[in-house]
Amino acid sequence: MRKNPWPFAGRAAFLGRVIPKTFRDRVIAPSLLAADFSRVCEETTRAINSGADWLHLDVMDGHFVDNISFGPAIVEAIHQSNDIFLDVHLMISRPDHFLPRFVAAGADLITVHVEAPHDVEQTLVRIREAGCLVGLAINPATPVEAAEPYLRHIDLLLCMTVVPGFGGQAFMPEVLSKIEAAAKLRAELGLSFHIEVDGGIRADTAALCARAGANVLVAGSSSFGASDMAAAIAELREV
Repeated sequence: MRKNPWPFAGRAAFLGRVIPKTFRDRVIAPSLLAADFSRVCEETTRAINSGADWLHLDVMDGHFVDNISFGPAIVEAIHQSNDIFLDVHLMISRPDHFLPRFVAAGADLITVHVEAPHDVEQTLVRIREAGCLVGLAINPATPVEAAEPYLRHIDLLLCMTVVPGFGGQAFMPEVLSKIEAAAKLRAELGLSFHIEVDGGIRADTAALCARAGANVLVAGSSSFGASDMAAAIAELREV
């Protein structure tokens, strides 16, 4: 049976954990990009045992961003070997073309970029029709206004806090005002989408993002790279 793709709109439990139902709930999503790629399935198990809510999967194609990570096969391997909510972030050109492959691989939430070449609204509709949660991402240089026409179509807005492409970059504090603007728009429009941040997230920057209005924290080096992953995730949850 496929994992419950609608954790915010129904069942109270998922794998024995309470599922975040609103944007007021903290979600910790370790990024696989910082894991040991020679032990992908074991690293996923480690994240689950350390208290991760989701697993964040950065898919990069070498065109939309200047790096190549992995594709649907890795998503499927994780889906088949571990039962954790898969937050798939497509940093790729033509996400509309590749979308069916990631749906089939087992993605639970699929995030596409507003800057990528595709019909954004149609892609978001197709993600919803496929039974996945819908995410939209904006780069640090992209204003929130670029995402505003699509906010009613999404479950999650990802505000990149680094220039996408490589892990281990320094957090960009200028993005905080964008998170605040997104949270203000959400309130004004009466919406309930989650605000996710990705890039340079550790305890101190997580606190800044949470105060600005973000509730989904993607942590790469600060989670998979920590000597005690469970303690690192607990710290992010509590800041």
